[in-house]
Amino acid sequence: MKKGYIYSDQKSLFGSRDVVGFSNGKLYVKEIDRNTANDVIEKNHYSHKYYNLSYIHLGVYINDNMVGVLQYGYAMNPASGGSVVEGTGNKQYLELNRMWLSDIAPRNSESMAISCSIKYIKNKYPIVKWIQSFADERCGGFGIVYQACSFSYYGEHTSSFWELDGETFHNSIKTSRVAGPRGFDLLNDPANADRVKKYDLRQFRYIKFIDQRWKKKCLLEEKEYPKHYNND
Repeated sequence: MKKGYIYSDQKSLFGSRDVVGFSNGKLYVKEIDRNTANDVIEKNHYSHKYYNLSYIHLGVYINDNMVGVLQYGYAMNPASGGSVVEGTGNKQYLELNRMWLSDIAPRNSESMAISCSIKYIKNKYPIVKWIQSFADERCGGFGIVYQACSFSYYGEHTSSFWELDGETFHNSIKTSRVAGPRGFDLLNDPANADRVKKYDLRQFRYIKFIDQRWKKKCLLEEKEYPKHYNND
């Protein structure tokens, strides 16, 4: 596929075709329906969970074969954007909620897919000023894929997770039924107490400013990139 934006087959009510994806000439991302994206994430992502607040769903394709999925949407607290970048409204930022690429995808495909998705978002959702993502300690590298995409790094924090029968839940689900009714019930059921395990993980915050003017409004301190791997 040629490099550039991918357009819908049909014209919109305004007489032009909608942007539905972007290609860098080697791979491309393209809109897919929520159910398809959720199914892929459930089967393949290390969490085996999709995120309910995702609203942008993109398939990743090489030679017209789907090799991955990216899902963007709100943070766990949708109104938290303003506490990261001053003046941010709910629709003015995105979080990369889920990303999975097959092992058959060639090297650097993750960074290429993210870059293509950002170009798509910049055109399709001009209201979005910045994108946030967290690299999880479970992935091995401390965000090298975001470093390759020129995200800015804003430090790390530790989050608590709970595991039950191989399924992982964020701490918010154990403490609030609203965050995840099924998980809340499972984790707090006395019958499961002996099988529930808690562990803490480092998470590394990265932000990509689509509109560079917003970077000066960031309330966090930018830091040097962490080393890719912990050799201790």
